[in-house]
Amino acid sequence: MKIAFFELFKLEQEVIKNFFLDYDIFYSEEKLTLENVSLYKEVEIISVFTNSLINKEIIDLLPNLKFINTSSTGYDHIDIAYCTTKGIQVSNVPAYGSNTVAEFAFTLLLSLSRKIIKANSQLRQDDSFNIIPLRGFDLKGKTIGVIGTGKIGKNVIKIAKGFGMEIIAYDLYPDMAYAKENNFIYKTLPEVLAEADIVTLHAPYNKGDKHLINKENITTLKKGAYLINTARGELIETEALIWALKEGIIAGAGLDVLEGERDLKEEIKVLSSSQAEGLRDYKILVEDHILIDMPNVIVTPHIAFYSKEAEEEIIKTTEANIKGFIEGKLQNLVK
Repeated sequence: MKIAFFELFKLEQEVIKNFFLDYDIFYSEEKLTLENVSLYKEVEIISVFTNSLINKEIIDLLPNLKFINTSSTGYDHIDIAYCTTKGIQVSNVPAYGSNTVAEFAFTLLLSLSRKIIKANSQLRQDDSFNIIPLRGFDLKGKTIGVIGTGKIGKNVIKIAKGFGMEIIAYDLYPDMAYAKENNFIYKTLPEVLAEADIVTLHAPYNKGDKHLINKENITTLKKGAYLINTARGELIETEALIWALKEGIIAGAGLDVLEGERDLKEEIKVLSSSQAEGLRDYKILVEDHILIDMPNVIVTPHIAFYSKEAEEEIIKTTEANIKGFIEGKLQNLVK
């Protein structure tokens, strides 16, 4: 059995190596692309992360491929429908770092509410102890709107309760028992947007959820609200977000994900002549740069999930997914 792992740091490679001593294993810190796929034509199993775009073109260049593991919860980077036609099974890591991401959402929120980055920069650059521009606001008593109440969203609700916040939520499949237990209420998406002082996104991404926050509904946000996104960049229409920030509808945003972030990560390669066709939307790329440079926006490089504990959980489930396939005991299949 030939197995190839992509987007795997050297420390992770050392751990994984011990799990698959009896197999031919290939490791790469790079993502799987059209440029390197020819090196792995014989592999039967691949394990990737979110930056590897596994589409029809890639799949057709791996004639022996039988199983794909993605070491992520989201799997929109994999053409699941085409995998099904080819008889290729796909598993994900459905739950890891649910508390990790929830904590990070509050890291972004607290950094905005207490102007942490501005305060730090002021001291570093100007040696200034002037506190006048650094007045923040308390979370206690504020209304937080949680969009998506899966495992991460539920942890966000628990943390919000600890801060003494009022909680409202939106979910296509509301957990009424959990709402009763934790003393919050579900509302419609328009109601949450209109009433929340802070809106935080924890919904999974699929084509039906693209631009959940968009030009039409972003104007309905409570004036001066803050927006947090640690889910998927495509949930927010970037152009609409920039406009709302400039107009003062949104006071600030904390973003660990960006629409078009795959292109942003590969910007130098994408903008070179040999890679120009890989660029999907130059407009969004420019808009991402505008967001990064805005003083009332904090952008981090998709690290909400990245803690020691979450990484250990990912590796453990990745091992179990692959061994489950090899042993005929499939688990965590996506459809």
